Amino acid sequence: MKILVVGGGGREHALVWKIAQSGRAPEILCAPGNAGIAEIARTVPVPADDIDGLVALASEEECDLTVVGPELPLTMGLVDRLSERGLAAFGPTAAAARIEGSKWFAKELMLRASVPTARAWLTASRDEAVGRARELGCPVVVKADGLAAGKGVVVAENEREAVRAIDDALVRARFGASGERVVIEECLVGEEASILAFTDGTSFALLPPSQDYKRALDGDAGPNTGGMGAYAPVPAVTDAVRERIEAEVIGPTIEALSREHGVAYRGVLYAGLMLTSEGPKVIEFNCRFGDPEAQVTLPLMDGDIVDVMLAVVEGRLDPSSVRSRGGSAACVVMASGGYPDAYEKGKPVTGLKDAAGIDGVVLFHAGTAGEGGAVVTSGGRVLGVTGIGTDLTDALRRAYDGVRAVVFEGASYRSDIGYRALERASQQGRRA
Repeated sequence: MKILVVGGGGREHALVWKIAQSGRAPEILCAPGNAGIAEIARTVPVPADDIDGLVALASEEECDLTVVGPELPLTMGLVDRLSERGLAAFGPTAAAARIEGSKWFAKELMLRASVPTARAWLTASRDEAVGRARELGCPVVVKADGLAAGKGVVVAENEREAVRAIDDALVRARFGASGERVVIEECLVGEEASILAFTDGTSFALLPPSQDYKRALDGDAGPNTGGMGAYAPVPAVTDAVRERIEAEVIGPTIEALSREHGVAYRGVLYAGLMLTSEGPKVIEFNCRFGDPEAQVTLPLMDGDIVDVMLAVVEGRLDPSSVRSRGGSAACVVMASGGYPDAYEKGKPVTGLKDAAGIDGVVLFHAGTAGEGGAVVTSGGRVLGVTGIGTDLTDALRRAYDGVRAVVFEGASYRSDIGYRALERASQQGRRA
């Protein structure tokens, strides 16, 4: 069996790593991949947004399955194009991927399906956007309507920050066409959780709940990033909360896509939630695995992911086939100095073998490249160091042991991943 994985980040390394464990012993290709992925798969220098190139690659290699990692090729219709060639692909069609491609499409879908979410308005007018922000009062959320690589959302603590975020999108065109319209949204209060669900358009099954850390600095300070770390499972997502998420969020959303748009959503549906005093409410939907959530949920997934993916593609998902092995996983992202703003590339990375040799530690490469037999930095987020343990405290200890073993110039990372769960456990007199 031959499988093509599209993408070159930490999420894709986690997918390749999990697929490589399949009992089907697949031959794995990855386009474009990275230095870490190259150790376990054949990398091919085709960019993730080169739809024609990817279709040609999957056809020429006669791939039995293509797994699409990033959101951009999904919204550009890669799965549609592959299906037209009779090639199996894991991921939603372009019509289904609109749930991430347009914040407002998702918001309207939720409102019509009575999925709990925040109040919001869509506008292309700067004056209206500022007025709506003032009407809601700060803190207020300003979102670019389209894709912005995880950086198009600002939680403005005061009016000055709200106006700056609005101007970034509508006046300074920081996000290009993706920011030609903005969503002004009520700021929900509570604890965040990420839910990833395999679905074939009818049946669905949840992976362990995770929580990611978007802010660049400890204490949730600094600018938003693509994600500086994550852990799973999340104690705040109790069995009762999970049941509400299934009944009030995931199920109704899948049904609404089918009923209103004729879309069978097949792939992974990601729900970013706020656990409010009124119950879970949706902050956003994504049309793919989260990054770095994949780096903590996939290690906790028991069973053969290839079997699950094929069942999803073929519309025969058995929810009982998606199981958790127990324990906890924590991922700490090591980033280039300056990220998410300007940063330098080409910095040698050392200590990788030492880190990978630590029991319970897995290194997921993100922004790395091979250069003259060495590994160098090539992106903002360089590595995701994942620790797998019996509980969160154990997983975090392993992850940070791994982080301390890796060295590259300007390396930065958060030292407080999982702090909410640790604080809650301490207050309750127990170990997380």
